Amino acid sequence: MKLLDKLIIKDFLKTYFFVVLMLILVVLVLDFTEKNDKYISNQVPAGEILRYMGNYGLYLNNLLTPITVFISVIFITSKMAGRTEIIAILSSGVSFVRLLRPFLVGAALIGGVSFYLNGWVLPSATEGMTVFKMVYLEKGAPNTEQNIHIKVGDNSYAYLSRFFKTSNTGYNFTLETIEDGKLFAKISSDRIEWDTAKNVWTLINWRLRELKDRKEEWSVGEKMDTTLSIVPADFGVPENHHETLKLPQLSKQIRILEDRGADNVEYYKIERYVRFMSPFAALILTFIGVIMSARKTRGGSGFQIAMGFLLAFVYILLFILSRTFAENGADYPILAVWLPNIIFALTGLVLYKTVPR
Repeated sequence: MKLLDKLIIKDFLKTYFFVVLMLILVVLVLDFTEKNDKYISNQVPAGEILRYMGNYGLYLNNLLTPITVFISVIFITSKMAGRTEIIAILSSGVSFVRLLRPFLVGAALIGGVSFYLNGWVLPSATEGMTVFKMVYLEKGAPNTEQNIHIKVGDNSYAYLSRFFKTSNTGYNFTLETIEDGKLFAKISSDRIEWDTAKNVWTLINWRLRELKDRKEEWSVGEKMDTTLSIVPADFGVPENHHETLKLPQLSKQIRILEDRGADNVEYYKIERYVRFMSPFAALILTFIGVIMSARKTRGGSGFQIAMGFLLAFVYILLFILSRTFAENGADYPILAVWLPNIIFALTGLVLYKTVPR
């Protein structure tokens, strides 16, 4: 079987890369056609367009992995079944589980590459896509933010009416300490500036109000240095910031947000769950694909490939829905993220009862 294993793995990977390439090229052509007018009107350099398309291609590869793996497995297996090769292999005394081994090895290789891309390559590509859209398609990134509310501690909340990223300066700053719904302290300032030499914030024309034992204490001053759990880089963060961080950076950001008590830490945790969950999809869908296409059918492999597309789209739809549920406050977000893999793994075990012996 070793020679046959090599042939199956080779055909599996070759078909996978061909399907990936074809689907990505089709989507890139459609995307280029849709955005071509904006490219021309905004005078986007050709080099930047090519760089964007390369980053978008990496993003598509990750998104389409369930489809491409499933279609590749069904194509290879149905072709073997049509030539009665699977019947001959099983008749020679080889078990179906042994027949699965080269397919699972190929899926494991794809899953390993997918994990590396998700953890270290795709975040940079996503960041490049975000910057490209802001600079060339949305006519530049804004240099200011308005009406900023941010949690800087377990019981501390900050507000700025406006923050200028070019000068690292904010206006109408307020920091409130609230415990059990009661205000304990409030400090305000006309302006807040980031001191790059000391790595601290400087409050200009500050006013401090403290509530102690039903009494109020007031103090004012011109300048005061203070440390907060935020830095200028925390402003102007895009909505998909969690998708632009490499895996070590993502874990570090989660620790920072947890120490700060930030409300949006769940988005970063869910992103980490997804990156560890995604590679297993290749193994599960390969297992189901071999089972579905191991029988010889009169109609050929066309129907099986169509079913492969359908099931792969169902998996992607279920993945999107489960991630949405997790981000919207599911009690067990890690379970919600893993739900597609759990459902399809159970489906594969049920289908295993029908495989040819």
